[in-house]
Amino acid sequence: MITELHTAAWVHTTFEYLGIATGAWLWRRTLRTQQLGGPLSDRNFAVVVGLLLGAAIGNKAVYLVERPDVALAIWHGQALWPGQSIVGGLLGGLIGVELAKWASGQTRSTGDALVLPLVAGITIGRIGCFLAGLHDDTYGLPTTLPWGVDLGDGVARHPSPLYEIAFLGALGTWLWRTRERWAAVPGLQFKLFLGGYLLWRLLGDGLKPVRQPYPFGLSGIQWVCGVALLFYAPLVWRAIGRLPPKARTEARTT
Repeated sequence: MITELHTAAWVHTTFEYLGIATGAWLWRRTLRTQQLGGPLSDRNFAVVVGLLLGAAIGNKAVYLVERPDVALAIWHGQALWPGQSIVGGLLGGLIGVELAKWASGQTRSTGDALVLPLVAGITIGRIGCFLAGLHDDTYGLPTTLPWGVDLGDGVARHPSPLYEIAFLGALGTWLWRTRERWAAVPGLQFKLFLGGYLLWRLLGDGLKPVRQPYPFGLSGIQWVCGVALLFYAPLVWRAIGRLPPKARTEARTT
């Protein structure tokens, strides 16, 4: 059992770091392609620092919202290290970037260059989640559907990581094919990505076990996504409203 757990952790960690490395490489390449300078150039350095610090803090904070039992154990002195939350990393990174831009006096949008790297990085990370099976908190509820997957306990379950990979593939493909439509409003493509991902997690996490239920039986992650969407959806809608009339009509009827 211990060997199996260590193997699952090793597989998950390997794909996690592979996803981070791939995303970082794609971001650097995208910056150069769009002639936005390197990640450590004068105008990007503050953004990188804000992104990394914000993502690191949000990553752990939202995990502890999802698992208050772990937070309580840490508070009582147990030597535990919090897990990670993609939602927390995204939201924390967003806040960190905006604070860094404010502190450095930048007004240009920086998010669109992150869309493809995030899609690729999260997708690779979710492969690791799926391969880790029951040793990862992302497995799904039992199901009688023909594509249910037995992760080793004799129970057919929703392959939730694979659902997310399929969703990211569809969202990423759509945003790539329609990128010229959003180009008139810098930052809109990222807003559409983040809004779409938050909505996916709000709904898609309903197919996962809720380990620490919050009001209405939702998980902590679902509550974080729902609250974030209440604030973020109006920003997305306003950004769409700044598109030229033809592109705006297409966007609102898509």
